[in-house]
Amino acid sequence: MDVEASTHAVVPAVTADPMLTAADKRVLLWLIAFSFFMQMLDSTIVNTATPSIAAGMGIAPLDLRTALTSYTLSLAVFIPISSWLSDRYGTRRVFWWAILIFTLGSLACGLAPNLWTLVAARVAQGFGGAMMIPVGRLALVRSFDKSEFVDAMAFATIPGLIGPAIGPVLGGLFSEYLSWRMIFFVNLPFGLIGLFLARRYMPDYRGPRTPLDLSGFALFALGAGGLSWALEQVSDSNYVQGLITGIVASIAMALYLRHGRRVAAPIVDMHLLRIRSFSIAFYGGFATRLGVGGIYFLLTLLFQIGFGYSAVMAGLLQVPQALAMILMRFFASTIIKYQGYRRVLLFNTALAGVLVMLFATITAATPLWLICIQVFVYGFVMSLQYTAMNTLGFVDLAIAQASMGSSMTSTTQNLSISFGIAFASLLMAIFLHGTHGGIHYVNAFRITMIILGAVTVVSSLMFLRLPRRAGA
Repeated sequence: MDVEASTHAVVPAVTADPMLTAADKRVLLWLIAFSFFMQMLDSTIVNTATPSIAAGMGIAPLDLRTALTSYTLSLAVFIPISSWLSDRYGTRRVFWWAILIFTLGSLACGLAPNLWTLVAARVAQGFGGAMMIPVGRLALVRSFDKSEFVDAMAFATIPGLIGPAIGPVLGGLFSEYLSWRMIFFVNLPFGLIGLFLARRYMPDYRGPRTPLDLSGFALFALGAGGLSWALEQVSDSNYVQGLITGIVASIAMALYLRHGRRVAAPIVDMHLLRIRSFSIAFYGGFATRLGVGGIYFLLTLLFQIGFGYSAVMAGLLQVPQALAMILMRFFASTIIKYQGYRRVLLFNTALAGVLVMLFATITAATPLWLICIQVFVYGFVMSLQYTAMNTLGFVDLAIAQASMGSSMTSTTQNLSISFGIAFASLLMAIFLHGTHGGIHYVNAFRITMIILGAVTVVSSLMFLRLPRRAGA
């Protein structure tokens, strides 16, 4: 176990629950995959319908980023509570309630009359999702041996990636031929099925009971939410409000870092960052997603607003990325095992940055087949990237650390995606200079892609600290 200076004793790596049979594990894999599918379908189906939702609410498409970031930010803010809830009430009960809240949030989104009602509903939806994914990942960590975990994680996310394959097309079809509200109502039957499966097949893991760190949660929520909101304020040219909000949020986050090292049961355990593999996955994953987190959102706007494509066409152009991500999942585990985390993350992250910069070459005259190839290759590379980053943090964790590790990993993912969307939107807003129209979107998109690609390439350096045999 590769641990830097730590006050914690050296403990064995995560091992499987011996009470589960092979059949139990197979059913659990499909249950977790089903939850991944629900979330991924919801995330991707909304992006394609962004212009239609904006038109229905009488706002600019770029302004709808608040509804997107509020969901991912809600995930990031509430995920730390999922660790405490699953330890106290058990994974089965928490997972069932997570699906119920997510489903009711979807219903509220579909009924939303304006932007801020939609944002509130997305926050509720994010609260449900905040318990669903990390608790599901925790169940996998507790159910599968260390040597099986990468394979299990790769398999569980394959059905979840069907969501990105059909989500963009469904979003386009609903928004163009029916109503954008249908993109949320489609979650309802899936939610009912998930409630049945969770009650029957989710194992009931529990952890030691600890008091809830309410003051720590308040500081963390204020810091994370404030930083994302500050970026949005700057995007809207509210520089003074953005600066004040950013300062207050930074102070809150600094206070939490100090608080988290002093309490016995923090909402986010900063001691895990003393484990080198977890620390690098934490910081490296955040830096990488800051560069790539907003790519999907910006591509959707480019196709519909920049090039004038229909919502259906914009959705179809995103399908190659999802298909490539599914295909890579069959090879990701083998590549990581034979090449190692260090080599994969160093090379693949830099390659992802280069591919992002190549999106700047797309114009209205670019053949559709070439766009599909670029999107496909990008999805292929990012699938390997996500698999490596999402599993690296668990290779040296102990059983007692698995719940907190799952919570922190999911928090980082969603917080960085929220920041990535806000950062990408901020760049677009700066280069649009307050104008809206096809050629303006294309020009702003090109410059933004170059900057985001450069940020991604630089983030690859975060993985230099990985030992050559990390995760072996």
